[in-house]
Amino acid sequence: MAVRHHLIRVGPGAVWDVLADGHRYAEWVVGTSESHPVRGQWPRKGAAIRYEVRLGPMRLTNETTVRHCEEGTRLELEAYAGPFGTARIAIELRPWGEHCLVIVDEHPLRGAGGRLHNIGFEALIQLRHRAMLARLARLCEDEAHNPGGGRRPLGQVTAGPGAGGARHA
Repeated sequence: MAVRHHLIRVGPGAVWDVLADGHRYAEWVVGTSESHPVRGQWPRKGAAIRYEVRLGPMRLTNETTVRHCEEGTRLELEAYAGPFGTARIAIELRPWGEHCLVIVDEHPLRGAGGRLHNIGFEALIQLRHRAMLARLARLCEDEAHNPGGGRRPLGQVTAGPGAGGARHA
């Protein structure tokens, strides 16, 4: 079981804001690109996002589903990785003074990942988590220094250029 923690120099609310935006999944999860919600309202239980993983010339479309959510403190996900199977990923946010201690716990559930799980595989997950948590920290801390950063809240309706109507941001 790969468990890793990282202290992020913002409060838990700022970290949760990033985790709760399904469009931003690819910004902090190592190996993913182009994430977007496909079912439900992320991060509510049962909601899912789809994303692409690129391995050289190969492109795999994968999906992650919320299995448990305690708003602001805990998010448990099941990541489907095609032929590799599924993994449980639990992310816990703990206040640590004025900062946030983020704890990630991941382990394979089904498929090849579970059958082939060993100490070498565990080491790779640890390296991935180190990079993932560093990305998440950088993203959250940068936004704390540049509030909004030009991003609009999800679901905000804006007027389309010359469309005479509205579109969703």
